[in-house]
Amino acid sequence: MTCATPPVSGQPVLKLLNVESSYGPIRAIRGVSLQVRSGEIATVLGSNGAGKSTILKTISGILDPRKGSIGFKGRDITARDPAYIVQQGLSHVPEGREVFPLLSVRNNLLMGAYTRKDRDGVARDMEGVYGYFPILRERALQDAGLLSGGQQQMLAISRALMASPDLILLDEPSLGLSPKLTREIFEIVVRINRERGTTILLVEQNANMALNASDYGYVLENGRIVMEDTCARLREKDDIKEFYLGMKETGVRGERRWKKKKTWR
Repeated sequence: MTCATPPVSGQPVLKLLNVESSYGPIRAIRGVSLQVRSGEIATVLGSNGAGKSTILKTISGILDPRKGSIGFKGRDITARDPAYIVQQGLSHVPEGREVFPLLSVRNNLLMGAYTRKDRDGVARDMEGVYGYFPILRERALQDAGLLSGGQQQMLAISRALMASPDLILLDEPSLGLSPKLTREIFEIVVRINRERGTTILLVEQNANMALNASDYGYVLENGRIVMEDTCARLREKDDIKEFYLGMKETGVRGERRWKKKKTWR
């Protein structure tokens, strides 16, 4: 996989403006503003606990923001019901897969298409996801809870695709997977984006894989966006090399430069 420059003509399909969300008294994200353009893969990088998953939960309506606004395809979806947001064309692949363990693989996929009424389109998309992940065809009648972790991740992504979304929120797809499976999953994610034109917002701790797969990136620290750029340029920044890619140059002091510059708002 290689980095790509985001399409400059792509219009923003998703916009967050000064969004704050909390778990009780604890503020998880603080004034987050970002946008994702149509047809691109955007990524949010950050350490564990930085607030990456909270951003996705807030977008998809699982968590109501305390402040700020969220726009999707020109509509305000701030704090809207998750079912409404799905119907607008947004699918969420949660951290940890969360498949329906007692349903078959096929029925899990059909659950992803529950808002659709075009049977022919559903059938075509079912064949499409089997094309991306042939193992799911082989396991179609098997309970999803009996799949391996990697197969469950494939199923979770495929279930999201069955809704025929304009935007997929993809939360930590590499979690608990081997390096080989991680590469396979990311290669399919890129294929889905390039072949279907599906816009993707990815959050991921594996910065190397995320930057290789994505067009544009945001860096999240303690609930705030502290850096953003194309993935090609982010990979060349000293802070990213040192703290996310494990490439430390001689003489670099153990203090994050952006913290001294205070580049966040």
